[in-house]
Amino acid sequence: MVDAIDYAISRRQMLARSITGLAAAGLPEWYTKEAIANERERDSQLPKKFGPNDQINVGAIGVGGKKGGYRQGMGDTQRIGGQHGVKVVAICDLDDVHRNDAADYFGPDTAKFKDFRELLSRKDIDAVVIGTPDHWHVPIAMAALKAGKHVYCEKPLTLYIEQGRKLVKQYKSSGRVFQVGSQQRSDERFRMACELVRNGRLGKISKVNANLPTGPTGGPFAAEPLPTDLDWDWWLGPAPKVDFTHERLHGVFRWWLDYSGGMMTDWGAHHNDIAQWGLGTDRSGPVTIQAYGKGPLVGENCYTTFPEFDVDYTYADGVVLHTSNKGENGVEFFGEHGSIFVSRGTIRASDPKLLDEPLPSSATRLYESNDHAKNYIQCIRANKPAICDAEIGHRSASVCHLGNISLRLNGRKLHWDPAAEHFVGDPEAQAMVSRVQRKPWAV
Repeated sequence: MVDAIDYAISRRQMLARSITGLAAAGLPEWYTKEAIANERERDSQLPKKFGPNDQINVGAIGVGGKKGGYRQGMGDTQRIGGQHGVKVVAICDLDDVHRNDAADYFGPDTAKFKDFRELLSRKDIDAVVIGTPDHWHVPIAMAALKAGKHVYCEKPLTLYIEQGRKLVKQYKSSGRVFQVGSQQRSDERFRMACELVRNGRLGKISKVNANLPTGPTGGPFAAEPLPTDLDWDWWLGPAPKVDFTHERLHGVFRWWLDYSGGMMTDWGAHHNDIAQWGLGTDRSGPVTIQAYGKGPLVGENCYTTFPEFDVDYTYADGVVLHTSNKGENGVEFFGEHGSIFVSRGTIRASDPKLLDEPLPSSATRLYESNDHAKNYIQCIRANKPAICDAEIGHRSASVCHLGNISLRLNGRKLHWDPAAEHFVGDPEAQAMVSRVQRKPWAV
């Protein structure tokens, strides 16, 4: 444990950076002023010092997974470990190179594990960051909650719908903080768009477009010799046993249904989440789903996810969420009075006045966070729910899974009961809500 440390200077520096980011976000002046004032108020409530008993010890499970040269799990761990009063004390990864590199980064006293269960057994670890491939998210998150750890888990939270229901039940009984890595919820542009929609700025909403990138196709891939620095059978875990190929590993695992859901879950878990946040259905879901898409390559050992797709999700009030691989990457809400488009770098409206006019003091305001990692740590300290908890993460992933199920059923129109989380009158679709998983990792 560390001695008590005065974080006043670094806290001020972090707040200054946060405010600078808010001011540079391209938001109207009235919204920027509100966000900055709220950020200062939250920061003023933090303690000036953290003593030895205040330190939050974090263990990272899965620090590899290169995507465009960037390791997702490592990036999450760096951001969370960089919060005040937080220390990364343990690293777990099946890849020897990733495990050793990450441990070296966080210091010579960082413990290293291959088995996540050994990391979870350490009593001095308060919280974990899960940055594994998607098929491992729920088994590890369930084990972490049972071990009494707070959980930050990358998106998409789940591999299939049934395991998400079980995870939510475990989360609700755990008393732990759970943050899903849907960081767009901590972006002021997305929050503003959703607040305007929720408060009727566009009038009655008729449609939402969630525009995602196009997924890759590839294969067939030849079997390769097993690597010496990776336990391949353990990496597969609950997934079916297959021959090793590098085209199933790290970032490209996303293009195999055994481990993920393709672009539908990779980007869809972000943009469908924002669509549901704006519609106020983020703890519910659509009632019908119909998809059209270009299937994956046919053949042994080819990518199995859909590269091109159009999915119409209809909600109980008649609003249609259209998710596709076409159009400018982002989310666009359409209503009686115009439209609002939002992405990670932009917010704009069909009429600038839709953004420029301040919301009234009586307006509905959404959960505010301008830093996803900071929100996770603040919620642990305050013992309150994070901005994207396990239920929200499960529901957002479920929308993506519903689209994939319709695609796999050749575009069949599906009827979904979001309360019971059950397909109506379609046993074949209902069978896809769950999967057979290899023991001992089945949830």
